[in-house]
Amino acid sequence: MQNKKADNMFAFSCTQMTELLQDENRGIYQVKNETGEGVFTMYTVFPGVMISYNDFHMRYFDSDFVPKREVFCVDHCREGRLEYNARENAYSYVEAGDLKLDRRLTHKGHFEMPLSHYHGVTITFDMQMAQESLEGVLDGFKVNIAKLREKYCPDKYPVVMHNLPSIEHIFGELYAVPEKIKLPYFKLKILELLLYLEALEIAAEPARRPYFYKTQVEKVKAVQSFLTKHPDRNYTQEQLSRQFDISLTTMKQCFKSIYGTSIGEWMLKYRMNQAAVLLRCDRQYTVAEIAGMYGYDSPSKFAIAFRKVMGMSPTEYRNAIR
Repeated sequence: MQNKKADNMFAFSCTQMTELLQDENRGIYQVKNETGEGVFTMYTVFPGVMISYNDFHMRYFDSDFVPKREVFCVDHCREGRLEYNARENAYSYVEAGDLKLDRRLTHKGHFEMPLSHYHGVTITFDMQMAQESLEGVLDGFKVNIAKLREKYCPDKYPVVMHNLPSIEHIFGELYAVPEKIKLPYFKLKILELLLYLEALEIAAEPARRPYFYKTQVEKVKAVQSFLTKHPDRNYTQEQLSRQFDISLTTMKQCFKSIYGTSIGEWMLKYRMNQAAVLLRCDRQYTVAEIAGMYGYDSPSKFAIAFRKVMGMSPTEYRNAIR
């Protein structure tokens, strides 16, 4: 059943959200599936201007989000990663510190969070209402939101910008605002953001994060799934490239784009975190046996790898949790 309060408040249609709380200026909504849950905490700051705190602990989310009116959205990622449509049948990834700007025209469909976590803030401008409400707030405020949207989002696909000066200052403070001053503080920050985006000089062809075609992404995700099922085996990257019929260079680049790290670093952390679970929960296995389960025929090499990730030896780790 469609959530009418969310529908009226945020100018979009989304049937999958469950309302947890609703008051004059705030709504809290939840989405769930078999991989976890996500919570949106949304505030109306000005008529036609909303801010949402987004906290997802899930592997994917199937969105039926459809904007009912034209919007301009600015997303800041604080933690995690989010897959998005960069082009037709092609994907790229938002990571911590990135700013994503779009019209929400490709926001319906399947979205994945490769690290099973995404935390960030979204500011949404309703193009019918926001301009008028903002012009009455500050004398001399001349930012044209329609032109701003055209500047950053000339087509239907999102634009992702990273390493922008001052963005951490603008958004970082939003994650620790006392409840009693949130609304007036939000107003200042939204005006600051608009003035910053207005003044920011962007290249005629701004640098874009590389994107990968759907077939490439599917193959790399298959590589990752294969490695999780065989943590005791040691495969070279050349072997994986041949087995999954993807070029070595593309596999490396795509894997890092999806998971934020190299295949070798990802596998090391995966193995050590899985080994840590056994060390904590199953004392029937010796350290040497656990080492063998995760691809190490030498307990000493396993101990070095474990210390690198966990900050202590396997024995120290096991003894520390007694």
